Amino acid sequence: MSVGSGAGESRGRSPGRSVAGNIAFGAGLLLVLATMTLGAFAGVALTIGLADDSFLSPVVPDDGRNAVGIGGIGMGGLLGLMLPLLLLAAVRGTEEKPRLGPGEALLKALVLVLFSVYLVVVSLLAAQLGWILPEGITTLLSFFIVGFSWAPVALIRWERFGLGGMAGLRPKARVQGGSDKSD
Repeated sequence: MSVGSGAGESRGRSPGRSVAGNIAFGAGLLLVLATMTLGAFAGVALTIGLADDSFLSPVVPDDGRNAVGIGGIGMGGLLGLMLPLLLLAAVRGTEEKPRLGPGEALLKALVLVLFSVYLVVVSLLAAQLGWILPEGITTLLSFFIVGFSWAPVALIRWERFGLGGMAGLRPKARVQGGSDKSD
């Protein structure tokens, strides 16, 4: 039995796909990746600008400047990735998964912005290592500090607040075949 497909399954296209649908999916994927990348660049420019030319400049040491940029990457990348997906979920819906209402979409967008600000605050805290550590070590440690700072937030039960952890944006899992037993 081959590894790629089950017995009796064809390797052809599924009946629900079309060339136009594939092109639309590809265009949407490119749009989301572009907004994520541009958002990350914009986040870095914003946070480095805050670290250099604002009221935060005395707080951020020279060796901690890259840590603030790492927080900007997280902030901008997250906003650039999720806001187009939120807009898509607000205008597109099916019978199984209705579209997001304006209030729910706005609430989820506000939560995204607050989480992005949280990432910047964590990066400002990581930048404080620059007072005692050299720049390279501060940058390396801040990468892990900012990168794993979402873990405590992930443990919060967002369903209590009516947010559901952005479950409205994820596609539902489809079960292929009639059996879930492994060989």
